[in-house]
Amino acid sequence: MSTSTTASVSTHILDTSVGRPAEGVAVRLAARGGRDAHWQALGGSATDADGRCKDLPALPEGTTHVRLDFAVEPYFEGSAKKQADAQQDAPANRDSGAVFFPEVAITFAVDPGEHYHVPLLLNPFGYSVYRGS
Repeated sequence: MSTSTTASVSTHILDTSVGRPAEGVAVRLAARGGRDAHWQALGGSATDADGRCKDLPALPEGTTHVRLDFAVEPYFEGSAKKQADAQQDAPANRDSGAVFFPEVAITFAVDPGEHYHVPLLLNPFGYSVYRGS
């Protein structure tokens, strides 16, 4: 939860190739206090059955930038890849079968007192993110 001196972050993932939340994706959270500062790993979580990470660590006071790292390769190597391939004429059906985006790293700026919800819309060959509510 954000306070007047800190920001807070939440996220969720929707697998648009199957039209369902992406369950079991590991998410790591890092922060820094200035664009020239070093990243501080804060911990992580994994998405639940609703595709949400409800227990990401709190951001330290003075955080100006946040990075979310999504480990999507294991997710796509599992049953999600089979489901997506069955529903489309995807390049994975013709290629080596390697996951095109093994991870997704999203970096964004934050202000104290604000909450940042950053959804990831994911498919085997692309993704998009936005600041949600």
